[in-house]
Formats: sequence, C-alpha cells, structure tokens
Amino acid sequence: MKSLLLASAIAMTATGAFASELIKVPSNKSVPATIDALEMAVKNAGATVFARVDHAAGATSIGSELSPAEVLIFGNPKLGTPAMEADIRSGLYLPLKVLAYEDETGQVFLTYEDPAEMMSDLDIAADAPFVTGMQGALGKLSAAATQ
Repeated sequence: MKSLLLASAIAMTATGAFASELIKVPSNKSVPATIDALEMAVKNAGATVFARVDHAAGATSIGSELSPAEVLIFGNPKLGTPAMEADIRSGLYLPLKVLAYEDETGQVFLTYEDPAEMMSDLDIAADAPFVTGMQGALGKLSAAATQ
C-alpha cells in the first residue's frame, strides 16, 4: 500500500512539474490562422521554419478525429548554435516547437515549453543569454501570432 501511495505521489508530482513548464497563450483566431500568423512572424524574424505538423489531419488519415492541433517547428542558428556549443544534448530540444490547439470549449491556445525548463537537466544555466533570447523570441512570436 505504501508503494502504491508513493508511486501515486511521484506521478502527480511529475505531472504537475511537466505542466508548469508549459506556457499557454490564448488566441482569438482558429488553429490554422494562428499557425499561419506564427509562421509569418517566424519568417519575418529571420528564423527558419522546418516543418508544420497537422495532428488532426494525421488522425483523420486513420479514421480517427482530433480537435484542430498543429505544431510549427522552427529555429535560428544564432540562438541554437550557442546552446549546442554549451551542451550538445540541447539538440534533443532544438529546433523549437510551438503547438496550436483547440480545447474542449473551442478556445485556441499556442503552447510551448519554457526553454529554461526544457534545458534544466543539461549543463546550461537558466539565465544563459541564448536561453533568455529563446524565451524572449517565443514570447514575441506568440504575441504576434495570437493578436
């Protein structure tokens, strides 16, 4: 019984910690319009868009249904290269990813993981200039996409 309670407590703690790493920005646009605006903002900022993944379309392809959900994968070597020079394992988290999704109430959100939290298990300081640069870029890009 003690083992079960301990496992439950660990699971709840891990779930809570993961959820706290995510930043949610509400959007008044549809998921496709939000991702379109994010893609435009990324390109205007001089970054590279590597991929756009439509999870709902993937679900449809197997006869299932998901609420609208798309991921934009993008990066900028000016921020990513110093992160990888500091700790090559940061390549596991780069390029950056932002998810736009519609929740059960119909509200659309952009969601991304805080780079400081994302790289917290690496040999990278949370206040490293490239980390704060990524945080600032994600904040500005998200604001531009959701307004």
